[in-house]
Amino acid sequence: MATTTRPELVKGSRAARSTIALKLLMALSGLLFIGFVVGHMYGNLKAFAGEEAFNEYAHHLRELGEPMLPYEGFLWIVRVGLLAAIIVHIACAVALSIRAHHARPVKYVAKKNRGSSISSRTMRWGGVTLLLFIVWHLLNFTIVKINPSNGSTGDDNPYQLVVDTFDTPWMTVIYLLAMVALGLHLHHGTFSSLQTLGFTNTASSRARARAAGWIVAIVIAGGFTLVPLSVLVGIIEK
Repeated sequence: MATTTRPELVKGSRAARSTIALKLLMALSGLLFIGFVVGHMYGNLKAFAGEEAFNEYAHHLRELGEPMLPYEGFLWIVRVGLLAAIIVHIACAVALSIRAHHARPVKYVAKKNRGSSISSRTMRWGGVTLLLFIVWHLLNFTIVKINPSNGSTGDDNPYQLVVDTFDTPWMTVIYLLAMVALGLHLHHGTFSSLQTLGFTNTASSRARARAAGWIVAIVIAGGFTLVPLSVLVGIIEK
């Protein structure tokens, strides 16, 4: 007996598969960022070892991979990889957001916030905040090297640039607010990534995933705040 396949079912199946693919790409790119920020946090904490150790670490990163790679070759590989990952992450987030809106155009009123955390409700705006902060952060420390304490640019002393930046109270406030956004983003993002990858199939595994989200958020966001706060109160100084 001949059978027919309803076009809407085929279309729905393809849409479901592509949604899963988008979620996987978003999860994997998010985990890549977590790995990067852990390494970046470790480098920042070198400031507690003093100017010489911090600048030596920064210089070592530029020489990493020589002579197989040119000077700063490793850093450029990381930069290009992160740029590609952030484009994928944002594109997937936008696509999934549009699909969710089309699937449920009328928002819930009475129960829309019930059972959701502040980190899940702020994911979109937190992501936009982090994107704007990353642009400024790159201008401040990498591309232009803007010293906000005196308005100069091109400072080749990484330690001095860090201290001068966080000696400026408004810069420290901006940085700390960005770390709050980062912590919230990491908290929900870690749980969502583990969920997408299939590690939350039971009540106990979901609880562990939520705990992992809090640990990642507190350790990373908290670790990043140590240097600016220490500069501001004079523990790390010129």
